[in-house]
Amino acid sequence: MRNVIYGGRASVLAIAVSAILVCSNAFAAGPLGKVEIERGEPIEIRALLSESVVTAISPLIGTAIELAIEDFGLIHGHPVSIETLDEKCSGEGGRATAEVVAADARVVGVIGTLCSGAAVEASPILSAAGLSMISPANTSPRLTSDLAGIVGPDHHEGYYRVTDNDLIEASVVAHFSYEELGLRTMGTVHDGDAYTSAIANAFAVEFRAHGGEVPVIARVEKGQTDMAAVLAKFAAAAPDGVFIPLFPAEATFLFQQAARLDAMDGVTTIGGAATLTTAILELPESEGLHFTAPDPGDRGNTNQATGRSAADVLTAFEAAFGGPPTSSYWAQGYDATTLLLSAIKQVAVVDGEMLSIDRAALRDALDGTTDFQGILGTLTCDDFGDCGIGRRVIRLHEDSSVPDPSLLPIVYSGARASHAPQE
Repeated sequence: MRNVIYGGRASVLAIAVSAILVCSNAFAAGPLGKVEIERGEPIEIRALLSESVVTAISPLIGTAIELAIEDFGLIHGHPVSIETLDEKCSGEGGRATAEVVAADARVVGVIGTLCSGAAVEASPILSAAGLSMISPANTSPRLTSDLAGIVGPDHHEGYYRVTDNDLIEASVVAHFSYEELGLRTMGTVHDGDAYTSAIANAFAVEFRAHGGEVPVIARVEKGQTDMAAVLAKFAAAAPDGVFIPLFPAEATFLFQQAARLDAMDGVTTIGGAATLTTAILELPESEGLHFTAPDPGDRGNTNQATGRSAADVLTAFEAAFGGPPTSSYWAQGYDATTLLLSAIKQVAVVDGEMLSIDRAALRDALDGTTDFQGILGTLTCDDFGDCGIGRRVIRLHEDSSVPDPSLLPIVYSGARASHAPQE
């Protein structure tokens, strides 16, 4: 757990505090209550990341969050304090960290979780406490909707995310596999997690709708290192390709053992977005694989809350991080944070010696997010908290001496709307 307080940089976007304070002597709280912050005290937010498990992605998102807070600056004269808790990429971890946050009346909002499985347990607790959470990396449809108006079983009020629903990635991968690569049979695998199982099954539905066959949907356990049984299932099914939306730890063993045993020789392999990390790209066994990834957007995109372009943020990120991003989610971390801070600034009211932030008003502000210009692109939140840009890309990895995810060439890009299942 770590705590950092930021006062922000001076910026041409800064407006004199005296010109933007809204004064009130009788601030009435809404149905979810309010947070009161004394003059000079920080606005407290929390980050729920998977520091001990998804080590290739959590530090990257944490750095992006801290940069966003620094770039955003003071909110009505108050600095922002960020404290990071480890949700351990598990339901138990999500529940434990959410309980800590919900018990702290000072907390205004949450960035996180990283893992969908942690969010399944964290979201109901934070929602009941009146808090709003914005994830930079959750993708399971269970947390929002099926993108056709049917709410997910684990959706709760106050939940939002800037990364895209798994159904978009599943659709893009299915279309790319069937229409672009000409694959007709595909296998896939998951570990039972809310993220991996949702995307593996969604991919199977989408690929079959295109006319393809999915003869095997295998399962591994978290922490599993021996992949012989899974590889045997793939060998028996003899698919044209496999889609592997696992977390990096299990994916590493699968890729390595598949190469060593020649278990998928001649089989097209596509890794899910969570596998696209520097550590995996450094593996010689990863050469020749395709990977799905968030659409990187245009480096000229400017975040409306900070005035910084994607290129500016990336330069600052590399300086703070000590090198290029090890995953594709730095931009999501930055935009998620500025979206939350913008909503806080919008609803915060100076109430005498206090800064008062109404929890219900904060949710209303986030619900009303339309055409927010982030470094990813334009963010608009739907009725279930999906705020992403709705696009995914496919990258091809050919050289393990080039492990920077952003340098892999994009060989395909698309959105779900253009990949409606074939009749």
